[in-house]
Amino acid sequence: MFKIYPTLKLLLLLCLQIGAIYTLSRFPDTIEQFYTNGIYFYWSKFLRFLFGWIPFSIGDVLYCSIIILVVRYLYKQLKHIKHNFNTLIYNVLGFLCVTYFLFYFFWGINYSRPSLKTQLNLSSQPYNLETLHAFSNRLIIEVNDIQLQLTGHDSLAVKNTSSKQQILNDTHLGYQNLKNNFPLEINIQPKSLKKSMLSLPLTYMGFSGYLNPFTGEAQVNHLTPKFSLPMTCSHEVAHQLGIASESEANFIGYLAAIHHPDLHFVYAAKVAALRYALYDIYRTDKSLYQKMIKKLNSGVIKNIEESRIFWRSHENVFEPFFKIFYDNFLKINQQKDGLKSYHMMVELLIAYDEQYNF
Repeated sequence: MFKIYPTLKLLLLLCLQIGAIYTLSRFPDTIEQFYTNGIYFYWSKFLRFLFGWIPFSIGDVLYCSIIILVVRYLYKQLKHIKHNFNTLIYNVLGFLCVTYFLFYFFWGINYSRPSLKTQLNLSSQPYNLETLHAFSNRLIIEVNDIQLQLTGHDSLAVKNTSSKQQILNDTHLGYQNLKNNFPLEINIQPKSLKKSMLSLPLTYMGFSGYLNPFTGEAQVNHLTPKFSLPMTCSHEVAHQLGIASESEANFIGYLAAIHHPDLHFVYAAKVAALRYALYDIYRTDKSLYQKMIKKLNSGVIKNIEESRIFWRSHENVFEPFFKIFYDNFLKINQQKDGLKSYHMMVELLIAYDEQYNF
């Protein structure tokens, strides 16, 4: 018999959940007060306490298990699709309802909290090319200086001698220093930052890390070049603070990294910011971009090339589809610029510098 009513009930429930999240997103201040600084604050600390001490990623195990179970289930159902179609639709809707609820309750509502621009009273005026040029020049001077301190010669690429696990273990030191020099509250204890067991798939998907919303674990792709890993770690920890926006996570991660006692963290953050700034210049004035590049120490350029070569060597036909999916996911969740929002970190840094002179 056609089980229309249970299926419609689940469809209605899913629609009600989507409607509820949309309605909540209209009240960012309420979300900040009662969810981000209330429910999420305590729930995220509980998840990090529960899973943070475990040396491997529980979230990765969870994802792998779910994928295996879903594939196994679909294989069985599709073999007899004519007889199991209604049951299949019912179960798929049930799975979507549960996943949607858990994602937004555990973390996703943070997408609708007030922007950092609002919370920090930063200027909403877009920067001009002159301001960007001055900011980039300053970054070039700082990057060149740190590269020279770390290597002793301007032609040598920076090599981080710490192990990748040690980099993960030390990431919190930057946040400890930042909390004394930042207008908003920062609390990342207990820690839960881990190497992802899915680093190879992440590499082919084009991602350097992710936050598992269901376990609260910050995951990093440990296959990426070591010199850039400190910035990735700092970025993912920012997500644990409830910073959902990618540009804002880049911004907070940058501030944490430049407050780190290890110059390798500072270098990784400065290079990341410089690359975003130079990209913005390239889109506006290619000749100016070429002039700026020539100011960089050859050792810095070698590090940037190291990163480019790594990602290019893993390009594949599926990566654009993963990027399109995530781009639209971000747009659905209040980030109208999608993947381009990563580059808006520069706008935040310039506005923050004007306000707080960091």
